[in-house]
Amino acid sequence: MYPANVTLATFSSVANIEPASAWLVLVIKLPAEPSRHRVAVWRELRRIGALSLGQGVWAVPDVPVFAEGVARALELANAAAGQAVTLNATGRSAQDAARFKALFTAARSADWTEFLSDCGKFEAEIAKEIRIAKFTLAELEEEEQSLERLRRWHRDLTARDVFGAPEAPEAGRRLKECAAACEDYAERVFAALHQAPEGEQ
Repeated sequence: MYPANVTLATFSSVANIEPASAWLVLVIKLPAEPSRHRVAVWRELRRIGALSLGQGVWAVPDVPVFAEGVARALELANAAAGQAVTLNATGRSAQDAARFKALFTAARSADWTEFLSDCGKFEAEIAKEIRIAKFTLAELEEEEQSLERLRRWHRDLTARDVFGAPEAPEAGRRLKECAAACEDYAERVFAALHQAPEGEQ
């Protein structure tokens, strides 16, 4: 078991830490087998946007939005007979704090870039359905489910993007454009169904 007073070379505890510069560092050690436990912990930490600092070492800003995910990761580690220590930390210097913030924000930028790519795919899919005049309720329901997935994803990314990655505003605009495209498609579907002879709906 790691000693409770473990510290990292680039961190030290200080009083009156501002929330934006305070971090939780998780030091997790798991048995090599079975590998599913390691994967489960890894997935949970990735899901909440934790920053990997090295093998078995992760960090998140010390703000409430990450608390549930951290607790879940620790539960998974304990259930797998692993060892885990949670440390309160901050940069030892302003440069350390800025570097950590930059690393975390870069990870969120990567998340937003992936989100923007999926927005493009969503709009392309709707454009294709309009082009081939596929105006069915089944297709509309599928597109609405895809839009809802984008909305949930946007909410999750917004919650953990605590420092405000530069791609976030564009992501908000693109989500609105996706919603508008879906609404336009819905109107076309209902118009087509209204015009269809009875029995062909």
